Amino acid sequence: MPSKPKVQLKDIGLDIGLAFAKHVYKTDYLHYGIWPEGLKVEPSNVLQAQTNYADLLLKNIPEGVESILDVGCGSGKFTEQLLDAGYRVEAVSPSPHLSEIVLSRIGKRAKLHQSRYEDLNLGSRFDLILFSESFQYLNLEEAFVQTRKYLNPGGFMLICDFFNREQAPEGSNPFGLDEKSPISGGHGIKRFLEIVEGQPFRKLEDQDITAATAPSLDIMRDLIHEVIRPSWNAVAYYMGSNYPKFTAFFSYFFRKKINQAHRKYFSGNTSGAQFFRFKTYRLFLYQLEPDNKIDV
Repeated sequence: MPSKPKVQLKDIGLDIGLAFAKHVYKTDYLHYGIWPEGLKVEPSNVLQAQTNYADLLLKNIPEGVESILDVGCGSGKFTEQLLDAGYRVEAVSPSPHLSEIVLSRIGKRAKLHQSRYEDLNLGSRFDLILFSESFQYLNLEEAFVQTRKYLNPGGFMLICDFFNREQAPEGSNPFGLDEKSPISGGHGIKRFLEIVEGQPFRKLEDQDITAATAPSLDIMRDLIHEVIRPSWNAVAYYMGSNYPKFTAFFSYFFRKKINQAHRKYFSGNTSGAQFFRFKTYRLFLYQLEPDNKIDV
């Protein structure tokens, strides 16, 4: 009997993120927001900021596109928007739990593939393949092979995601290669650009939206310090007082994970300023050169 696949921590994180987003910020989106000047960075404006992000994606879909493959579709909220806008859509989700949520939202309006993008096996092609905060989870080389396989000749690849900087942005203090970002995720931007340079894609857009997305981390920081950290401390106090031996064992056995959580989340370093220092958030639009597809 085949063994049951392990549950990935990133999938659990997305599930928890969606629960918080729905009940704290009243939104079903699972992506950063766009915070223009004049939009106050506070919880009541999270939905508006995320709507701004979705509008940016829609604005950058080229004319003539009819079919879209939405890779890493999250809760399916934006997939639903694409359908409402008249596009023929298929979606990809590696998370069993999120896939259930997507299906409850889109029903039979679109086909959902519960699979890693690298393992996807389709018999069809699309005018555009969308990666909205999903590209960071993919193997770069395999992602380009799959994208060439499933794009129509002259089709488009739209990536909206953050990458790791190889150097500090202008005007900020430089950081050494041995200094770790408190915010995980993202391919190195230099490596990404080098690899895509060797691919048969023509770059049409490269928008740096780091400054506009960075305040999303300030919202996260405030949530951690005002809600999550006090809850964590209360549970830790209760467990330590009532089950000291179990707490000591748990603290020792998971000490690396606990220290990592404190460094990344409870230290206050998960902020817009740190995000801007270590990450670059980009919207890329590429077009596949004609006659450079891979046979399905």
